[in-house]
Amino acid sequence: MKTAVLSCILALAAIQAAGVANAANVTAEAKLAPTANSKTSGLVTFEQTADGVHVKAKVEGLTPGLHGFHIHEKGDCSAPDGSSAGGHFNPTSAPHGDPAHTSKHSGDFGNITADAKGVAMLDVKVPLSQLTLTEGSPVNALNRGVIVHTAPDDLKTQPTGNAGGRLACGVITASK
Repeated sequence: MKTAVLSCILALAAIQAAGVANAANVTAEAKLAPTANSKTSGLVTFEQTADGVHVKAKVEGLTPGLHGFHIHEKGDCSAPDGSSAGGHFNPTSAPHGDPAHTSKHSGDFGNITADAKGVAMLDVKVPLSQLTLTEGSPVNALNRGVIVHTAPDDLKTQPTGNAGGRLACGVITASK
């Protein structure tokens, strides 16, 4: 009898562990649409794994050079200038900063670089302490906005990085 109970408990633990592992692989995306008087668009994908969130982006219709790229606090792109997305996503009340440093907003991705054809790519892994796709987490990125800015993020000016206007906006939604 004890062996049967122990086997049952071990089987339940294995099922629960498999469920937790599968729950870690959550995906989401943000389709970037141009704001008023812009031609910038793109797609940002997010995949949460056990060791972080893999973020990939392809943005088109930019002027060559650097453009600020951030997650913003609200998943609302209804304003023609993208202002309805609010400020940078900053649940920890950290100062704005360089994504290479530990002290920064959760939504600070710094800059993307557009090539001569106006295309920019991003491929980064973000630690789960900074960003998740997990409902209930204080750093949950789901249903927040992604903004591409007109100017480079200087990585120091508070609270925005002096990145200028908003060229494109998209809402991060869980993939089906």
